[in-house]
Amino acid sequence: MAKKAKGKMEQAKGKAKEAAGKMTGNERMQAEGKTDQVKGKARETKGKAEEQTRGVKDSLRGRRQES
Repeated sequence: MAKKAKGKMEQAKGKAKEAAGKMTGNERMQAEGKTDQVKGKARETKGKAEEQTRGVKDSLRGRRQES
């Protein structure tokens, strides 16, 4: 869950940075904000995949114990 939360926070930081860049006309800051958003989305997606993998492992482990 930590990776998902960090990903969401990174996305929010990126949106704020992009907005600040737009307001000030700073194209570099806008680009950094977009990059932060993409990184955050990737981290969030990785966290979701890891959670799903853990869930599958847990369910398989439960089936083995029942047999």
